[in-house]
Amino acid sequence: MWSYNSPVRVLFGNDGFASIAPLIDGRPYALVTYADAPFRALADQVTKEAGKPLIVVNDIAPNPDCKLLSEQSARFASLPSEPEVIVALGGGSVIDSAKVFAAAAGDFSKVLHYLETGAGGSALSAIPIIAVPTTAGTGSEVTSWATVWDEERGRKFSLVRETLYPEIAVIDPMLMLAKPYGLTLATGLDALSHSIESIWNINANPVSARHAVTAASAILADLPNLLRDLGNLELRNRIAEASLNAGLAFSNTKTAIVHNLSYPITLGWGVQHGIACSFTLPTILRSVIGVGGFRETALKQIFGDDLDWGADDLTKFLASLGVGHRFTDHGVPDADCKKITDEAFAGERGKNFIGSKASFLKVAIQTGVLMPSSA
Repeated sequence: MWSYNSPVRVLFGNDGFASIAPLIDGRPYALVTYADAPFRALADQVTKEAGKPLIVVNDIAPNPDCKLLSEQSARFASLPSEPEVIVALGGGSVIDSAKVFAAAAGDFSKVLHYLETGAGGSALSAIPIIAVPTTAGTGSEVTSWATVWDEERGRKFSLVRETLYPEIAVIDPMLMLAKPYGLTLATGLDALSHSIESIWNINANPVSARHAVTAASAILADLPNLLRDLGNLELRNRIAEASLNAGLAFSNTKTAIVHNLSYPITLGWGVQHGIACSFTLPTILRSVIGVGGFRETALKQIFGDDLDWGADDLTKFLASLGVGHRFTDHGVPDADCKKITDEAFAGERGKNFIGSKASFLKVAIQTGVLMPSSA
């Protein structure tokens, strides 16, 4: 028996941003966004059409950290009344931060207690969210979780609550036109990882797999073309739709081993998340050959009937974008790989993986991704 669920209403298309004010529908709202000039202009447009927000939070960090989130959440406590909706306008960090604010309702300590202990969920709030992604990658606009970083203690949390699914996701590819090469690359590879991670996953189901196949196939075909033509609106549409499909896939499965491998690499070596969670994809793909069932069928629909060749092609694809497939390509010393691998397979996301650490290490050593001494 399996199930699939997505309660998020999705509005997709060019000029979708114009629908924000009607969706707010006169409700007192908070606006979460960035401070950069293009976002100030968009915020001004929302204010002009929907009225002044109760609060604007625009100092969002790329990897939302506990200290900053605590200070930002406290600003909501000083409001004369609670917002009835939060508009999250920006990338995954903005939408994730909005989810934290929605759950905290002015008191981040409740969220931190829940993250650290798993208790106290009934004390969390659930302010509705209108998510307006301006990048194509994280899929946060259709998931019920947010990534929270604790850089001081070198930890990463996932805030997971069914009540944190956004009320509405407005995906307007025109908002993505001005995004630079590096951001387009990292977010596109993040979406690719989400799609494939949802397949080699104990929580996978046939519906999530179909979303994943559609997403991964589009990214492999269209991302290189978009990177050569960043102003191409048609390609922006294709990658935005692929990112949405990836989000709809892993919204029901969560991520798996690749993401658990990536977190300490981002924290310890500053590797962008989208790069950190994509460079091990070929190695993991080789390690699950023979898994069978609808999962292997889905992988073959993406990579061809010979998954060994498919892994070769994926390695070449990443290399063509400047992404090496070895840990050392990203500054991670061999000496640190054993700890990273052990902790990744023991962690929550590692336990979502259908494969094994032994198979991963065998393939990684055979292909030179890891040295025998680092396993």
